[in-house]
Amino acid sequence: MALTKKSKALAEKLGDNTKIYAIDEAIQLLKDLSTTKFDESIEVALNLGVDPRHADQMVRGMVTLPSGTGKDVKVAVFARGDKAEAALAAGADRVGAEDLLEDMQAGNLDYGRVIATPDMMGIVGRLGKVLGPKGLMPNPKLGTVTPNVAEAVKAAKGGQIEFRVEKAGIIHGGIGKMSFTNEALRANFDAFVDAIVKAKPAGAKGKYVRRVGLSSSMGPGLKVDVSQVYGS
Repeated sequence: MALTKKSKALAEKLGDNTKIYAIDEAIQLLKDLSTTKFDESIEVALNLGVDPRHADQMVRGMVTLPSGTGKDVKVAVFARGDKAEAALAAGADRVGAEDLLEDMQAGNLDYGRVIATPDMMGIVGRLGKVLGPKGLMPNPKLGTVTPNVAEAVKAAKGGQIEFRVEKAGIIHGGIGKMSFTNEALRANFDAFVDAIVKAKPAGAKGKYVRRVGLSSSMGPGLKVDVSQVYGS
């Protein structure tokens, strides 16, 4: 199949597709290669030396990106009384109890984060089959089951994201938008990768961070120098 002019130009800019880039070089190259009219997302992918089928090799947690995500995260909160008022004041998009349960059971699940006070978990537990597959089930280990719902809402709105290793030992995470400055993207990259390194499970054997890649929504995937990842 013949290459289009755009594909040829892209191939010429990339040159050797086996090249490994320094992170700052990779960020700039993705920007140089971007030709879309929309604000592309930038994503990092890490291949880890873990087998998440074993409990002692699971990698999961939360990290706050210092430059934010560039996205408006919709947050739902299960709470009553003063806690419900505090959640609304903090910027939650929807707060409720049984009414919110019924709304979600009806299929209204357009949220990026679901938070609950501990006393509401009896209600939230009934949504396990609905929220679980979407990765939205509140979890005390992730800070989404908490009496301090206002702080949890602010964190979700302020650039906090969840990471979780997939079956193949890969973690993906968005670190911002093409419109971000290079410095902002680098700060987010460093924070994301540092959180993954610190979350190294006890059962991980051998080299932990094996490969690192950076890509944009419509751009190529670039290999990043793993030696720039501390603790790898």
